[in-house]
Amino acid sequence: MRADTARLRRMAYSSRWMSGGVRLRRWLRESEAAFIVLAVIVGGAAGLTTLAQGWLAHGIQRLFYGLTITRLSALASIDQPWRLLALPLGGAVLVLLGRLAARRARAPVDVVEANALHGGRIPAGDTAVIAAQTVLSNGCGASVGLEATYAQMGGGIASLLGQRLNLRRADLRTLVGAGAGAAVGAAFGAPLAGAFYAFEIVIGTYGIGAVAPVIAASLAGTLVMRGLHGEPYVEAVTINHARTILDYGAAVLLGLGCAVLGIVLMRLVTGAERMIQAITRGSVWRPVLGGFLLMPIAWLSPQALSAGHGALHLDLITHPPVQFLLAILALKIAASVLSLASGFRGGLFFASLFIGSLAGQAFAQTLNLAGLGVVFDPTDFALVGMAALCVAVIGGPMTLALLTLEITRDFALMGVVMTAALIASAVTREAFGYSFSTWRLHVRGSDIRSPRDIGWMLTLTAARLMRRDFVAVSDGMTVGAFRAAVPLGSASKAILTDASGAYRGLIATAVAHGAKLDPAVRLASLARLTDVSLDPDCGIKPILALFDEAGADELAVVDPAGQVLGVLSENYARRRYLEHVEAAQQRLFS
Repeated sequence: MRADTARLRRMAYSSRWMSGGVRLRRWLRESEAAFIVLAVIVGGAAGLTTLAQGWLAHGIQRLFYGLTITRLSALASIDQPWRLLALPLGGAVLVLLGRLAARRARAPVDVVEANALHGGRIPAGDTAVIAAQTVLSNGCGASVGLEATYAQMGGGIASLLGQRLNLRRADLRTLVGAGAGAAVGAAFGAPLAGAFYAFEIVIGTYGIGAVAPVIAASLAGTLVMRGLHGEPYVEAVTINHARTILDYGAAVLLGLGCAVLGIVLMRLVTGAERMIQAITRGSVWRPVLGGFLLMPIAWLSPQALSAGHGALHLDLITHPPVQFLLAILALKIAASVLSLASGFRGGLFFASLFIGSLAGQAFAQTLNLAGLGVVFDPTDFALVGMAALCVAVIGGPMTLALLTLEITRDFALMGVVMTAALIASAVTREAFGYSFSTWRLHVRGSDIRSPRDIGWMLTLTAARLMRRDFVAVSDGMTVGAFRAAVPLGSASKAILTDASGAYRGLIATAVAHGAKLDPAVRLASLARLTDVSLDPDCGIKPILALFDEAGADELAVVDPAGQVLGVLSENYARRRYLEHVEAAQQRLFS
């Protein structure tokens, strides 16, 4: 009796908990205020994880390199060169971490891929793997940034919470973007830049319904970071004065140069990765080799190590000569390329900011040395180059323009920065078509060009759209036998198959019933599209392209063995496609 009573109590409690969960989900769906509160919670958590990951990575650097207060990349030199063995040692530990996760049959899903293909769903294990590998890579001194794992952790927490609450696809994507943007905003102390990072780089659209929750999350993340006395990554002071048309003209040239440099940088990473894989024959110990290759670069200048936070501040203050800037630029590019190509985990966000600042300072000083009669401020153009190159590599012109505004409070400079950023963005999109994150996915075989939601297209396959109630006839049949088996008006088309059931073409019923056609003629002579069919896994875009190319209104869906699975009409495929497009457009304004 007691056991039955306890079981009934547990069932009642479980029922109340489930009903409470249903009410909470309904409230989140129906109330914009409730969703904003959820976004604030996610933003606060993203700020905490950003602070924790930064503290952990810098703690590893202090352990390996004996740092006190100075950041690793701000060191004048490595007094004890043996400490550079931290690079291959970190690579070895990275390999061991990779072996622990070797059971995974796929690469981890990052926030951009999750929002583009998976409706914002990120497995918790993927977030943990990316965070651990990135923190270790940065901590041992590899030339990679932490922003990728900041965004991943923020977006991963949002995804996990959203999945637990069973949020709708559009809401989950917004929440993931809000979490990622909050993490980046917290890192830079720039909430507006973080919000636009979410819109431009993670969500892919400026949806009206997403504005409030995304900005609220970014503000929450930034306030948490400031409340815990976290230091923003970029601090710069400019002279707040009016900029002339010459500044804008120089910004155009710098934007063009940064676009070219960004494309070269992204292609170098892929080329070096293929080269290292060929040399090592795909060995998992590539990070160890990469660590040894990074040692002489780091010995020449510690500014090539880590993301470059300390080096960026140092160079903005000291304004070193052009020769030094160009040398550090070359070393930093080499270090970043080697780090990523050899298997260290991380991103190019801050590395591109640092490289862009070097390029901008060198550009301004070169113009000043040319004696044009106009003096260009190296600090101004360091910030212009920083934004332009980061836009070329990462994307998001508004993100970088607002980041510059928030760290300088210089409205006059924002126009110059925006000019260079838009030029760099337009040239990169036209000449290359990818950001670094989407380029890496493209190299892996994905067709993603932006974070816009195209995951729904993956569900519109030929196998899902086809109908199975087709008429099949044998290729040995005569026209007369076909007329008896398939009367006029019973089916518009029939599938022609051989004795084994393999596809041999389409027969138009009206053609077979033609008055002038001899009933003794073999049916196979009337077959059309004998070598044109749809694979069951074919997506909606290739399906529509094949309909246009073949000039057909119906196509057979055939498996790899040649067996007919079904039939798909062009009208039905286009109608389903347009329904999904319309639904996606409606979500932008809901």
